[in-house]
Amino acid sequence: MAYCCVPDCRSFSRQNKENTSFHKFPQDKDLRKTWIIKIRRDIGPNFQITKNTRVCSKHFSPESFSRTLTGIRKLKDGSVPSVFTWTRHSRERTSMRSQGKCNLEEEREEDESSTNYGPSNEECHATEIPHPDHDYSVESMTSEEQLLAAREEISRLSAENEMLKSQQFGIQNVQHNQKLVQFYTGFPDYDTLKTVFLALQPTAESMASWAQVQRISATNQHTLRLGFQAQHLSLFNQFFMFLCRIRQGLLEQDLAVRFNVSQSTVSRTCVTWANYLYFMLGSLPIWPSRAAVNELMPEHFKSLYPKTRVILDCTEIRVQTASSKVLNSETYSHYKGTTTLKSLVGISPDGSMTFVSSLYTGCISDKEITKSSGILDLLQEGDAVMVDKGFIIKDLLDEIHATLVIPPFLGPSGQFNNEELARTQNIARLRIHIERAIRRIKEFHIFDRVIPLSLAGSVNQLWTVCAILTNFHGPLF
Repeated sequence: MAYCCVPDCRSFSRQNKENTSFHKFPQDKDLRKTWIIKIRRDIGPNFQITKNTRVCSKHFSPESFSRTLTGIRKLKDGSVPSVFTWTRHSRERTSMRSQGKCNLEEEREEDESSTNYGPSNEECHATEIPHPDHDYSVESMTSEEQLLAAREEISRLSAENEMLKSQQFGIQNVQHNQKLVQFYTGFPDYDTLKTVFLALQPTAESMASWAQVQRISATNQHTLRLGFQAQHLSLFNQFFMFLCRIRQGLLEQDLAVRFNVSQSTVSRTCVTWANYLYFMLGSLPIWPSRAAVNELMPEHFKSLYPKTRVILDCTEIRVQTASSKVLNSETYSHYKGTTTLKSLVGISPDGSMTFVSSLYTGCISDKEITKSSGILDLLQEGDAVMVDKGFIIKDLLDEIHATLVIPPFLGPSGQFNNEELARTQNIARLRIHIERAIRRIKEFHIFDRVIPLSLAGSVNQLWTVCAILTNFHGPLF
């Protein structure tokens, strides 16, 4: 049986015909202290708060309660008891005082009676409670009242859901701001980003993660159509998260907080999308035909080197030093003075990214990477390749009857003549565009810091995807 510990209150749970509920003291210390002050109690030998100490619902205002969908009345968090006999007497005395119908002696007697009267210590330590988990009373409601309460609850939850969605980071937060779209994704505007996503969506809906592929047996391949699922993330936000990862180099833990998902979800999502985009973008025919190159060739190329098919250059990204001395010797670059990975990049004369090789160890030479990358198989007889002085590949191009456009080397005279000087300046002025194209790739800030060995399995995919995505960023010049 539960008793109310408020002075001058005789409510108890047995024979409770008024559907009075009994409520435990709050756990919050400040709120509990407020309750104690309000009910005019002092902690001491005559009053101790235990797990069975209760305050009945008669001492709370109607606004202190709410109803659930099933019509159950429940005390709101932070509610404080405010309805007592002495507050009622005080209001009556105020009214009587305004009418001149009370005296100080009557007030003193009433105050003493209200203060001295109260339940015994045994009443304040009831051992029986109505229910161990809930502090509410069940009151009968009509079906119309229940329906109205349900609609109000649905409306409240819908508003709360919309508020939480607006607070969660995602594509919906930046789609109306062109600068933010460009900042987080590299795409010039939201329309371009959405167009690329819509082109990928039909196949992205059925893509599977690497772990899913490993678990699927040969007799159960139909489950691949279920697609990759990420916790609380739509397909578009998965794509957006991946772009944030590579464009701004945001750490996985940072993305986990921003998108309100686990760090493992971020890791699996980024690896899955890296492999997927490597396959999808890698299948695009970015190597143009000879006719397409001639049609889009700028005038300054046409006047000086009209047969130029591609401009080539190598670039390196730093990689974590391995514990293996053999691996360190292979990845060490004497040019950079550290361990690196190296790639061959090519653009057409109009500035489009037309070739990107896989990543090789930093010790490989420019000539060897040209031979191994597959670029020679794409060239045709009569094509010209513009390179820097480090590419000693004339013998390789002679085999396929292609020509090499390279700055002249300093002769025995120790200085260039006028013709050689003009040739050097012209090639340098045209070849500078490949440096700008490489800078575009490295504006994906995931390559700013040293690539950890934990990304060794997907760094090649990340590099290729970032290189091809630069073609969606607008003209180079």
